[in-house]
Amino acid sequence: MEPILECRQLFKDYTSCRALAGVDLTLYRGRIVGLLGPNSSGKTTLIKLAAGLLAPTAGQILVAGHVPGPETKSLVSYLPERTYLPDWMTARQVICFFADFYADFDSAAAFDMLQRLGVRPDAKLKTLSKGTKEKVQLILVMSRRAQLYLLDEPIGGVDPAARDYILSTILTNYSPDATVLISTHLIGDIEKILDQVVFLRGGQVDLCATVDEIRAERGCSVDAFFREVFKC
Repeated sequence: MEPILECRQLFKDYTSCRALAGVDLTLYRGRIVGLLGPNSSGKTTLIKLAAGLLAPTAGQILVAGHVPGPETKSLVSYLPERTYLPDWMTARQVICFFADFYADFDSAAAFDMLQRLGVRPDAKLKTLSKGTKEKVQLILVMSRRAQLYLLDEPIGGVDPAARDYILSTILTNYSPDATVLISTHLIGDIEKILDQVVFLRGGQVDLCATVDEIRAERGCSVDAFFREVFKC
């Protein structure tokens, strides 16, 4: 089975701290993976490294065998933790912008998801709530036919009523040979769609296992196991 993401003794230092301290990790295609850990465990840093927004201090990270950079931009679809879309644009305009920018963007799928989530195409982003802006960003990310989707807290600001549809959107809008990596604190909400989890602690991989392995060996849900491990 071909890996989509490989980390080999991956380190990332900032001026004031070490965010990643020798991460060894291999993720394969066709899986939805939860990237879990307490605050400051390195989740967002790892996602940004995979997206090519940061460079490692030491070690190596590969996406489909390539160092993150120009060659991987067409392979990776990235959802940041914060909203970034310009407020003056409408939902329709940002969809058209992404369609012009990415050859693998599916405009029909984007407009369909927009309708299902109750977002008007002609609504300016500055008039939308924070949660609705996050819905629009997720629509843009999941409308691409990428090989690796990197989602940093995709449902953090979304109301509970919309979470099931958003999770269904994630589940149904990626191809079988692609992988979705989701960083989140809302483990109980996303556990039902996960195939595998990676626990980070202090910038290192504390556990990498399938959801079925955790349930069989620990006799509890991933959420309950996470709370026990990290005493949440």
